[in-house]
Amino acid sequence: MLSMWKLLTATTLLSSVVFAQSSDDMLIKHLEKNFKNNPSIKELSVHIVDKTTLQKPAGWSGYIVRVDANVVQNGQKKDVSQKMIWFANKEGVLSPELFDMKTGQSLKDLVTPSFKEEFYTKANFLYGNKNAKHKVALFSDPLCPFCRKFIPEAIEEMKKSPEKFAIYYYHLPLEGLHPAAVPLAKAAIVAEHQGKKDVVLNLYKVDVDSRESDVSKILEAFNKTMKTDIKPKDLEQEYVLKQYEADRKIADELMVRGTPSVFFDGKADKTKRKYQKVK
Repeated sequence: MLSMWKLLTATTLLSSVVFAQSSDDMLIKHLEKNFKNNPSIKELSVHIVDKTTLQKPAGWSGYIVRVDANVVQNGQKKDVSQKMIWFANKEGVLSPELFDMKTGQSLKDLVTPSFKEEFYTKANFLYGNKNAKHKVALFSDPLCPFCRKFIPEAIEEMKKSPEKFAIYYYHLPLEGLHPAAVPLAKAAIVAEHQGKKDVVLNLYKVDVDSRESDVSKILEAFNKTMKTDIKPKDLEQEYVLKQYEADRKIADELMVRGTPSVFFDGKADKTKRKYQKVK
């Protein structure tokens, strides 16, 4: 996806701006003005998706903004869409970033989209009780080094308390870093469709080079671990592509950019460990 951030000049992006209008209006007008300065952008719309009033610093709000544009690159038109976070205060100051200097925390961590109920799908349900008190959503790349340690441990721990946790899993291969993770994720969808048990947990045991591009070699490693016989053509079935894209769309809606990412009871869990504090 073409990054909308690259369509703004660095000086505009990294500078705070002062306006004498309402926070909502000034934010939209500021982004529209600066995006339209780029001759590559032919059509543009800016919308505020969500707004969070910050407790500290007082008077500031965080905004989730979606920018949709039609961009011409190398003579070809592309529709691009991206969400971003901005901050504005009552005095009419805009900033793309705020930090707590005492803790070093980015206040963007406080302005994340909430997990919609519709995102808890049957296809993503992994273990536990759907009516459990706590819902935990995991976004992961099976070849991400941190994921390979964290995800199986977290799942195994929560599996012990099905009355407490409903565990949901979303495939999010980081294709640029681990291209082999894409066929692995699709193969996992096929294996689950075939009725194989514990597919996600075993997915983290597959031994394959994360940079491998030969699908046959990737599936050879997958089939060896899973005791399956999945072929390259199986990965292109409609239900596989539909589920794979659905997971990516949910990640995009939630502005999930890295793995592993965890949502605990509908809110982004930056610690990734809130489930361990459940009594």
